[in-house]
Amino acid sequence: MTSASNVLGGTLQPCSTSPQTGYYRDGCCNTGSGDYGAHTVCAQMTPAFLEFTKNQGNDLCTPVPAYEFPGLKPGDRWCVCASRWKEALDAGVAPPVVLESTHALTLEYVSFNELKPYAV
Repeated sequence: MTSASNVLGGTLQPCSTSPQTGYYRDGCCNTGSGDYGAHTVCAQMTPAFLEFTKNQGNDLCTPVPAYEFPGLKPGDRWCVCASRWKEALDAGVAPPVVLESTHALTLEYVSFNELKPYAV
C-alpha cells in the first residue's frame, strides 16, 4: 500500500491502535476500492455522536468480534465514514477529528473549512 495523504497535505498518520481502527485494521484511516463507506475520518467519539450513529442504524458501542470490532466508548478514536461524519455535522453532533489522521479522500465529502473547527 502506498503512503496516503491527509487533509493537511502531509502523510496520513495513525488514528488508533487501541482500539485497532481502519478499514484494513491497520490503525490508519486508509481506504481502497472495497471500502464503499469511505472510512476516512479519524474521529474522537462523543456520547452525542455515538447515539446519533446508533439511531442511524450503526451501533458503534456493541462489540462484534466476527469483524474484529471491540465496541467504542467516548474518547476512543475511530475511522468513521466521511458521509456519516457529514450527516452528524448537519445534525449538529459531529465529533472532533484528528486532521493529521484523516485521509485526503474525505475532502470529496466535506470541505476542509467544515473539518477545521472540529480539529483536536
